[in-house]
Amino acid sequence: VLGVVFGLSLVYFLSSTFKQEERTVRDRNLLQVQEHEQPIMWKVKFSSGNSSQLSNQCRNSVQGKLLITDELGYICERKDLLINGCCNVNVPSTKLYSCDSCLPNGCCSVYEYCVSCCLQPSKQHLLERFLNRAAIAFQNLFMAVEDHFELCLAKCRTSSQSVQHENTYRDPIAKYCYGEYPPELLPV
Repeated sequence: VLGVVFGLSLVYFLSSTFKQEERTVRDRNLLQVQEHEQPIMWKVKFSSGNSSQLSNQCRNSVQGKLLITDELGYICERKDLLINGCCNVNVPSTKLYSCDSCLPNGCCSVYEYCVSCCLQPSKQHLLERFLNRAAIAFQNLFMAVEDHFELCLAKCRTSSQSVQHENTYRDPIAKYCYGEYPPELLPV
């Protein structure tokens, strides 16, 4: 009886091992085929106003405690946000395409300024270059992006490109980046 149980266990072990091996080989072949196909077709739409929504509604960066950036590129204080999600452009502190906390390399110390600066129409070429060179690792993230605003939201979020040694920001002050390249590595 023990011999039969051992024999069946051995057969089960060997069959599951070979099935796992087949899946690994199939997945590896799929990856190789995808790498050699034509370039990725990105869905990002760049347009004036950057909106894919109705003109009387705005999406915005949502998370800011004090500041909000809407999809039109305006940055305002949270208290100046209108009911429709857009910044109130009649308030003097509301700014369009503001890069106030941003460095020339495209890294900013405030997330909302990063998004606003990234939405400038002049940044379109830089973002298109980035998308064309995006690594396969970022493909799933950026394939889900529908337009310029969503791309800037995703690009400005901190990522593995913003850190060194997996636990320290490359630039602890300007950690939100829309630029092509990550911040310079700082000496430890």
